[in-house]
Amino acid sequence: MKYEMVAGFETHIELATNTKIFCSCTTEFGGESNTHCCPICIGLPGTLPKINRQAVKYAVMAGLATNCEIANISKMDRKNYCYPDLPKAYQISQYDKPICEHGYVELSSGKKIRLTRIHIEEDAGKLIHKRGDTYVDYNRGGVPLIEIVSEPDIRSVEEAKEYVEKLQQVMRYIGISDCKMQEGSMRCDVNISVRPVGSEEYGTRTEIKNMNSITFIGKAMEYEFARQVDLIESGGRVEQETLRYDDVTNTTSSMRGKEDAHDYRYFRDPDLVTIHVTDDEIDELRAKIPELPAVKKQRYVSELGLNEKDAQNISKYRKIAEFFEEAIIGVKTPKTVANFIIGQIFRRLETEADKEEFATAITAQQLNELVKLIDAGKVKNNLEKSTLEKMLYTGKSVNDFISESDMAGRDDAALTELWQRAVENNPNAIADYKNGKQKAIKAVVGFIMKESRGRADAAAAEAKILQLIK
Repeated sequence: MKYEMVAGFETHIELATNTKIFCSCTTEFGGESNTHCCPICIGLPGTLPKINRQAVKYAVMAGLATNCEIANISKMDRKNYCYPDLPKAYQISQYDKPICEHGYVELSSGKKIRLTRIHIEEDAGKLIHKRGDTYVDYNRGGVPLIEIVSEPDIRSVEEAKEYVEKLQQVMRYIGISDCKMQEGSMRCDVNISVRPVGSEEYGTRTEIKNMNSITFIGKAMEYEFARQVDLIESGGRVEQETLRYDDVTNTTSSMRGKEDAHDYRYFRDPDLVTIHVTDDEIDELRAKIPELPAVKKQRYVSELGLNEKDAQNISKYRKIAEFFEEAIIGVKTPKTVANFIIGQIFRRLETEADKEEFATAITAQQLNELVKLIDAGKVKNNLEKSTLEKMLYTGKSVNDFISESDMAGRDDAALTELWQRAVENNPNAIADYKNGKQKAIKAVVGFIMKESRGRADAAAAEAKILQLIK
């Protein structure tokens, strides 16, 4: 029997506010353990939380960027469970009135992964296990999160990875989070089950907790799918439970039974006011959403003539796209700008984080100046790349490396004399060409380029020579 994967995601994204969601403690990553916390975020008796307005705005922007309906009225609830990383013994979250609902993320195939909801909540502390002991660091506790909950629409590892990548890309684009999975500011819980191909009934799901690597998400899903299929085919039954993934052994193992909503005994938080977002405020936030990468990519293909792959590479990172768009102002060939970025500039950016930061030695205006000179025929093919290399190495402009004499053209009389001289000085190459050796003409063109110190147009020179020797 053949089985298919059924998966959905609960993705936690830390919001890029300066302070925590209910207090004024810093959200800065790192720091000595338990130094970024106060009586409010560790839940001491008598303290009163106050919701961070910026966190609410960021949540609305996340909803708008993922095609959600935004609730004018929502509220905060207490999600009750006892675990050492929650000193209050409850987490402040949203239950039946989340701030965003019914959105979707569209994959490159055109398939839409539906979003059930996006809600606001606080992060928990971090457990640190050392030498058989467990320590708790509450620095992360109270950092504002959104949780993006998808429907079980994912049917393959490839779809899952693309879904996470697109979420990460969009949230970075709109500026609400850095989504650094290695620092825990984006984490995924993967809900996965299997069912016979053609069946409409869902199987029993398991949840793989706290995945912080797209690569490991793929490996964990592959393992868990195979494990569940083997279990079913051997006569066993999949248990609903929460799992952890071990990247060393590439296996999942049980942490605890999987809870349902009633296990958390949700009730409204009595210390926090109702959240009211007006239509005017929603429109104001919508106006702040930049052109998103999927739309930008399509525009680059249809309007600027880039191919799909180049358009994808340029549009993937917001800073690169902004650099590109500034660098193409007034140029004839946006493709040249894209080639320089994807080629020579990307070679200096080793990681995805480097590309996200995009700290280049030159400005977009400097690249723009170089390409305009290329468009005007003042910088020839043999100087383009070497000039850009020098610019990237030093941070200087094109005029520091290309002299006026390099960029100067030659008058018609001088060019005519040069072409004639080239024919006269290369009789063997001309004879070889006339005898059918097509490549022989390149030797004559090479003579012209050498004599002109690279300032002649090679294509035009070849055309003129062919006219002269007919």
